[in-house]
Amino acid sequence: MTKEIHTGGCQCGAVRFRVEGELIDASVCHCRMCQKAFGSFYAPLVSVRGANLVWTRGEPKKFQSSNAATRGFCADCGTPLTYEAPDGVALAIGSFDHPETIAPKIQWGTEAKLPYVDWVAGLPQHETLEDPNAAPFLKTLVSYQHPDHDTEIWPPK
Repeated sequence: MTKEIHTGGCQCGAVRFRVEGELIDASVCHCRMCQKAFGSFYAPLVSVRGANLVWTRGEPKKFQSSNAATRGFCADCGTPLTYEAPDGVALAIGSFDHPETIAPKIQWGTEAKLPYVDWVAGLPQHETLEDPNAAPFLKTLVSYQHPDHDTEIWPPK
């Protein structure tokens, strides 16, 4: 039987990881600490408890966000990467190279859920280049983010 292999990292490429084994308990957490840690409506996380997590480039800087949890992030670009608690480590779903394969199955911390989160999906939807004011600028945009795969040399010369 072949083990699942997942890779990911921060947006600048200074921190990269590899997970061998099953990802479990994919969730979103709406608690206020997760909102602040991610700078977002909620934190999408997946547990790597029982899998083998290896930092293949760099390691996250840590912030003790409570008496029970530590959060890891890239010290260079600020990307949120980990939530570490007594029951194990969870990784930010958005930091995986293929986040589309990791669907949350439960929500936590709903007492702090922002009142508009449930109807965001119903807002009008447009593709990025449909904005006539931004399209000319966006067509010339060059991303300096790390690609969604491992590279031998980063940043490129």
